[in-house]
Amino acid sequence: MMWEQTLKKIQPVSQKWMDKAGQRLDNLTKPRGSLGRLEEMAARVVAIREEERPLLEEKEVFVFAGDHGVVSDGVSAYPQEVTGLMVRNFLGGGAGINVLARAAGAGVSIIDIGMKEDLEDADRLIKKNVRRATGNIASGPAMSREEAGKAIDVGIEMAENAFDDGTVMIASGEMGIGNTTPSSAVFAALLPAEIDDVTGRGTGLDDEGLIHKVTVIKKALEVNRNRMDDPISTLAAVGGFEIAGICGLCLGGAAHRMIVVVDGFISSAGALVAMRLNPVVKDYLFFSHNSSEKGHSVFFKKEKIQPILDLDLRLGEGTGAAIAMQIIEDSVSIYNEMATFEEVGIEPGA
Repeated sequence: MMWEQTLKKIQPVSQKWMDKAGQRLDNLTKPRGSLGRLEEMAARVVAIREEERPLLEEKEVFVFAGDHGVVSDGVSAYPQEVTGLMVRNFLGGGAGINVLARAAGAGVSIIDIGMKEDLEDADRLIKKNVRRATGNIASGPAMSREEAGKAIDVGIEMAENAFDDGTVMIASGEMGIGNTTPSSAVFAALLPAEIDDVTGRGTGLDDEGLIHKVTVIKKALEVNRNRMDDPISTLAAVGGFEIAGICGLCLGGAAHRMIVVVDGFISSAGALVAMRLNPVVKDYLFFSHNSSEKGHSVFFKKEKIQPILDLDLRLGEGTGAAIAMQIIEDSVSIYNEMATFEEVGIEPGA
């Protein structure tokens, strides 16, 4: 499958380019390190792109849509039909991701990777459906290993198409009622972590609903215990098609030395699978924000990652990633356009 070959193409970011970027940043007209994490982001972009003056003009958010059999066990406050309704909203330009992507100067691509509903009349929907929703993870696997591989390949294909079109920065987004449940299961299995620590309220469960959700996830991990031998089999057992697509987007982006901006809790589950398949992927990932979903901060702590933003977001769709895209672009503008001490005739430290 494509994902196996893509793993072999991912190379570590060059320390030589990181050092080169650091030298320029230290010579800009400011005290050393005074722009904090903006300097760190700019240096990473330079090293990823291996360009003296990188430009981030072409940007795209990829929103993967999928449904989940586990919704039948009452783990979501919303019915499954909302997935299709929201996808139509995305295509119509009226959702949060559309607004924020426009502000960031980014395009938005919507991919049916595992929706239950077949939106045949949706012309601008990218139709890459692997299967019409996952199985119920509380009673068996979400998908087969082959289906997981196919879904990862869809994400890789999206990254490769973007690369061929000259896109430099890509971002992950998702839509799928119930998808915090498989995401929590993936985190519990691959971090690993206690189920209670990585399971939150999703779209707004009450206390009783949260307790039930934890019970369902515990059951899912127990039922599928013998199927989870590696990252791919774990994804197939308890994950989701949109999680797999995001995993592939991360892999494909890293293989092509692109800036990959990861959205929230569900997107981070996909990124985690990619990182477990090849740890070097992490060099290319910019985690946009710390979701208010309970398990997200556990993931960041365990993986020693500091997200760019903490705005108490929990919408998904790629909204946090679209905001972070602007900040990353700001960091590169500082790097490219700010004058050096030599250019303005100031002695450093004077």
